[in-house]
Amino acid sequence: MDLTGKLLIAMPGMGDPRFERSVIFLCSHGEDGAMGLIVNKPADLNVSTLLEQLEIPSSSAAAARAPVRLGGPVEMARGFVLHSPDYAGKLQSLKVSDGFVMTATLDILEDIARDNGPARAALMLGYSGWGPGQLEAEIGDNGWLTADADPDIVFGSRDDGKWEAALKLLGIDALLLSASAGHA
Repeated sequence: MDLTGKLLIAMPGMGDPRFERSVIFLCSHGEDGAMGLIVNKPADLNVSTLLEQLEIPSSSAAAARAPVRLGGPVEMARGFVLHSPDYAGKLQSLKVSDGFVMTATLDILEDIARDNGPARAALMLGYSGWGPGQLEAEIGDNGWLTADADPDIVFGSRDDGKWEAALKLLGIDALLLSASAGHA
């Protein structure tokens, strides 16, 4: 089962506080493991502040308001931009699925700063990673649910409510979800 381009939705009994109520977009998944970006954990800075820190001049009012998110606990100084496919970067980008592309180069930040970036984008610091078979085991242990990715959840600017919205994609009301797993 290849979950590339899908959402992982943390179950209430996840057990790892770093992923509590997380919604993760999976950028890659295969026999070598998985890599994803949390789309609903805000960082303590916005894109404008990040551009200043990187000494990238910005004339974009939209960038000034855009949030930066914590993509996961691995390599938190490394940035990733998950974006719509309308943007063709100068350097390498990874097409994850028909509606999502990931770029991890400075050229996309420079283009965002000049309002030449993608129509929709989410910037994350760090990523979430799993070794071979690790994610499958966590799913089997009732740690995660999976759903098709929804651009409004992935790119939406309000992080509160994304977990509940992701559960609703599966027809699940968060108030009725139990932290206990049952096995037949």
